[in-house]
Amino acid sequence: MLDNLDQITECLSFFIFIFFSLGLCFFLLFLSSMLGGKSSSRYKNTPFESGIVSIGNTNLHFSVKFYLIAMFFVVFDVEALYLYAWSISISESGWIGFSEAAMFILSILLSLFYLIRIKALNWIS
Repeated sequence: MLDNLDQITECLSFFIFIFFSLGLCFFLLFLSSMLGGKSSSRYKNTPFESGIVSIGNTNLHFSVKFYLIAMFFVVFDVEALYLYAWSISISESGWIGFSEAAMFILSILLSLFYLIRIKALNWIS
């Protein structure tokens, strides 16, 4: 009975924390919208960079390769974070954790070899 009461108290305290933190966020957003400045002028919505007014068309077209390389970097970087977390807890995970990490590294290497094979990392093609 006591364990059940402890679980209910923990869940209740968690939901109270979530409720108050969301309430605080909404309150601060409401307060800033009410107390914030509401000025309007002719130049308010014109974009500018370092005090220099832009001249001409600002729409630049980039190659899709930039976005692909950026996505590959993010994916492999996040996987490196998982491996770092595994390396910290290597003594607790034992051989099962080692085999799981080996399979994870193998899947990373296979995906990297696949990207090289389909020439997703080539700038020229």
